[in-house]
Amino acid sequence: MLEVSNLTAGYGEIIVLHNVSLKVQRGQIVSIIGANGAGKTTLLNTISGLVQQRQGSIKFLGEELPRQPHAVVRKGIVQVPEGRKVFAGLTVRENLILGGYSLKHKDIEQNLERVYELFPVLKERAAQYAGTLSGGEQQMLAVARGLMSNPQVMLLDEPSLGLAPRVVNTIFTIIQRIREAGVTVLLVEQNARKALKLCDYAYVLENGRITLEGTGQALMDNPKVRQAYLGE
Repeated sequence: MLEVSNLTAGYGEIIVLHNVSLKVQRGQIVSIIGANGAGKTTLLNTISGLVQQRQGSIKFLGEELPRQPHAVVRKGIVQVPEGRKVFAGLTVRENLILGGYSLKHKDIEQNLERVYELFPVLKERAAQYAGTLSGGEQQMLAVARGLMSNPQVMLLDEPSLGLAPRVVNTIFTIIQRIREAGVTVLLVEQNARKALKLCDYAYVLENGRITLEGTGQALMDNPKVRQAYLGE
């Protein structure tokens, strides 16, 4: 569904990604694990069109992906950024409506009901300012806002960052439910153990290069991964 081939990207004269290649099949959860500074966010930002690729290709459903962020969203790929980035001064409902900006009014209303079913707490807080929500609720809002545009692929950047362990479990349950709803997921996550347990396939990104890949279980069984990312 999504194929990245020999991708090189960076900022100014600094190259962050070096010949990165990966594939995401329809209906999968694919995880990318790696240390801080490995290039994980840059990879998602390049797919989203926020960072321009220097070399290589990014194909979605067999066609080269546009390089403009709004065009990427219209193709069916949505990114939920690290740190949630909700609009604190707007209500929950207003945040969600902005997520469906490219849709017709009746489709926005239908999608609001759909995300309220997935996140009942957001329906309860619909008139509340997003900045007053807890960290977990803000993460739910960020994911729900992404779902408002009917994506085929969702790029999740560190969804568990800064959340309490109990809330982290809730977030990972939600990711599974998103996949069950028919949305393919590319997940960047520092909680390697949970990411590998959840995913169908995974890649290890180190210093801007893919160094290992395999099923989640295969990487959990890999001694190098166990030592570097699982604390064993």
